[in-house]
Amino acid sequence: MIEASDGFEAIGEAGSGEEAVQVAGRLCPDLVLMDVNLPGIDGMEATRRIRSQARAPAPVVLLLSTWDTDYGSGATQCGAADYIPKSRFGPERLECAWRRATENGMEAAQV
Repeated sequence: MIEASDGFEAIGEAGSGEEAVQVAGRLCPDLVLMDVNLPGIDGMEATRRIRSQARAPAPVVLLLSTWDTDYGSGATQCGAADYIPKSRFGPERLECAWRRATENGMEAAQV
């Protein structure tokens, strides 16, 4: 997805919530694509930790899931900019979510 989207470059990857927090802390990304359902701590808790531990500005986090569950309110409560079901996630949706988050004053750092 990242390769198909203009202006985005993948700089890291993690296999668990805890690893996502560590990788984000080390790489300081602008954007984190976070799966809700991860081994260890879930994506919402990992998002809370990433956003609270990040140097300013904190990364924009987009929560993703294969489940059709609406995580919208949980996404905003944990500090994510948006929740996007993977069935509706594509280059245009990524670019739109990024633009909306950065235009609305969401802090953006490098992860």
